[in-house]
Amino acid sequence: MPDVEARKAEIRELAEAAVNKPATFGPDLDLSEFNAAEDATSVESLASLSKQTKEAALEIGFDATEEGRSGSYFQMDRSPIYRKVEEMFDNKLEIMSTEEALRLYPELMYEKYYWRNVAPDKDKYTAQVALSTTEGYFIRVKAGQKIDKPIQACLFVSENNISQNVHSIIILEEGAEANVLTGCTIHPKVRNGLHAGISEFYVGKGAKLTFTMIHNWSEDFHVRPRTGVTVEEDGTYVNNYVMLKPVRSLQTFPVARLIGDRSRAVFNSIVYGLDDSYVDIGSETSLEGAGTRSEAIARTVSRERATIYSRGRLIGKNNDCKAHLDCRGIVMSEESTQWAIPDLASVGAPGAELSHEAAISPIAAEEIYYLMSRGVPKDEAVSMITRGFLDLEIPGLPPALRRQIDKALEETAKEAL
Repeated sequence: MPDVEARKAEIRELAEAAVNKPATFGPDLDLSEFNAAEDATSVESLASLSKQTKEAALEIGFDATEEGRSGSYFQMDRSPIYRKVEEMFDNKLEIMSTEEALRLYPELMYEKYYWRNVAPDKDKYTAQVALSTTEGYFIRVKAGQKIDKPIQACLFVSENNISQNVHSIIILEEGAEANVLTGCTIHPKVRNGLHAGISEFYVGKGAKLTFTMIHNWSEDFHVRPRTGVTVEEDGTYVNNYVMLKPVRSLQTFPVARLIGDRSRAVFNSIVYGLDDSYVDIGSETSLEGAGTRSEAIARTVSRERATIYSRGRLIGKNNDCKAHLDCRGIVMSEESTQWAIPDLASVGAPGAELSHEAAISPIAAEEIYYLMSRGVPKDEAVSMITRGFLDLEIPGLPPALRRQIDKALEETAKEAL
């Protein structure tokens, strides 16, 4: 049996050595400026949440009615206030806080999952989560189980100037399938704060995880997600990321390791940079098994004074691997800046096939003129083009969430005029 106490001490030692370690990318933050989150009271039903809370959650795909959901997890600041698995999925699906999972399965968690895909000493943000964790969710789908209704989770910030330090883990055992919809958002009164989120995903042999994250923040909020993924033989991981609201700064660079033969990873990102937002996004895929495949697609639009970095890294480590990056941006303001940074590496794999396509451009005048020639007013033409550019086809989204994203894209495109 693993020495749980020794592993705990190791994690703490690594984190303590990194408390002042800046991240590789993104602006450095003084973490002492943020307060500790207060405890919140559990609820028996999501219906008891305030109207403003339910409306904010719905904007990021979390439906308080739980209609069409297999299970739900809701965290308010530092406290898991609600979790539920639909009765028909009992013994197939587990949903709980990460702290509860550590208590129930200490040997399994510390040996195989906890801080295995993300290093606690990666930077000051991982260190803060390791030393001052404020829960997070644990989701496990049992072997061979195909969860046909989405699992939903919401990480909600209700108070100003707090640091929400969450550590979430998703495990799909061999042959399992699930669609997880996660949203991170804030109460309308919240203006500033920090969300530091560690996510570790483990996709077993022949399993498939579709993970969709929607972020809604505010002009003075900082966000530092850190994500690590491992995919075993014949497994598939699909990551969808959507952010259409302003943020002070966001820096995220999820890393997926395709360790099993014929494993696959797909990253889709839709980002709209507004106001003074500083957004640094990207992904890395390490193709280690034979027959591995990966695709990363990013669509970014920036206006006003927003800055967007869009990074993509592919590392081929097997002669039988293939991957492609597709990064495109539209700049809609003379004060806005975008960077597209593709990064390809073949490591001891001369047969690896890695490619990229990156472009930054204005809206093409001929597209506007074409629509205007068909009787579409100029403002509406610009709105239609912007909406279409951002409208990536994200597979596996439930219709209700697809409609919400469509509505947000339409409203955001109109605001750009």
